Amino acid sequence: MKVLLINGSSHEHGCTATALAEVARELEAQGIETSIRWLGVKPIRDCVACGGCKNGGGCVFRDDPVNALVEEARNSDGFVFGTPVYYAHPSGRILCALDRMFYSGGSAFALKPGAAIASARRAGTTASVDVLNKYFTINQMPVVSSGYWNVVHGNSPEEVVRDLEGMQIMRTLGRNMAWLLKSIRKADLPRPEQEARVRTNFIR
Repeated sequence: MKVLLINGSSHEHGCTATALAEVARELEAQGIETSIRWLGVKPIRDCVACGGCKNGGGCVFRDDPVNALVEEARNSDGFVFGTPVYYAHPSGRILCALDRMFYSGGSAFALKPGAAIASARRAGTTASVDVLNKYFTINQMPVVSSGYWNVVHGNSPEEVVRDLEGMQIMRTLGRNMAWLLKSIRKADLPRPEQEARVRTNFIR
């Protein structure tokens, strides 16, 4: 079993990476393979609703990591999305990436457990986690929680490590993710029956 962790910060080894690494360490200790991917600092295009991905070939924009991440997601069993807090919301780069990943490759994520984490110096974390959780809930994904909201605080990696409660939350999240993945594997149940999609337009 494998969990893909995505770092949506501009800093490869910053506060968000510190939190994700703590989750990954606990997952590995529980026998779950992990892969941490950093979105980098190059621009990531927003979805422009061109519909080009509907032919099954992925997103038409191929100058960033979106398509590669969707392919890795197909071979992953769970996900953790991490973001810093910018003006009380997630980073623009993770939102652009997830918009395109879920629109062009939602089947790679559907019905697989997901978790969101946020790091901030002070505030805006719960609002940011709430935004990321919506990607899971629109795509039939079980949302993995911890013993508190999935957040850490600090203005540097060193300060995040000193957030003892936050680091404990990350470890608990890793254990809960591992437990859910193992439970799903052990149950070995077929996926829920899927109905044909119905869309209701409220303006007539």
